Amino acid sequence: MRIIAGTHQRRIIKPPSKLSVRPTTDLAKEALFNILNNRVDFEGLKVIDLFAGTGNISFEFASRGAAEVIAVESNFKCVDFINKTIVKQDFENLKVVKADVFRFLSYCRQGFDLIFADPPYDLKETANLPGLVFEKELLSNMGWLIIEHPAAINFKNFHSFVEERNYGRVHFSFFQQPDMKK
Repeated sequence: MRIIAGTHQRRIIKPPSKLSVRPTTDLAKEALFNILNNRVDFEGLKVIDLFAGTGNISFEFASRGAAEVIAVESNFKCVDFINKTIVKQDFENLKVVKADVFRFLSYCRQGFDLIFADPPYDLKETANLPGLVFEKELLSNMGWLIIEHPAAINFKNFHSFVEERNYGRVHFSFFQQPDMKK
């Protein structure tokens, strides 16, 4: 696992082999951040990474200058790994929260510019994520929700859906908070 760009560019991060996670592939991560380069200014972003796993996506956002990155993960070993990496790599703009994602979202009151979610591919509740995020008003004006998911899940009929991108078995669905200033 490597950090593609930013202050920690080219740094290799080696998670323990025993973690039962499915990190976003380098190809898919690079494609995702190429898309985001044209849509957001990373400087000053408030980001939340749901189902953070190894922290792969969180580290990338932190390296690219996001003001605040919160990684939410329920697996103790993953949380421990992310915390150790935060210290080792000196990430001051990244913190990890050990919590069940759905429970965390139920009490979260903070708004975010970007929410990334990479739930386990067999998680039945994945289809509920956009509704929960938009119902709780967790995105700032024109903020983005990105969900990594398998091909079997289709978000195209959700009201704030923008597009889906496919990279092999990896699918990213993009949603955007409507402009509330109009």
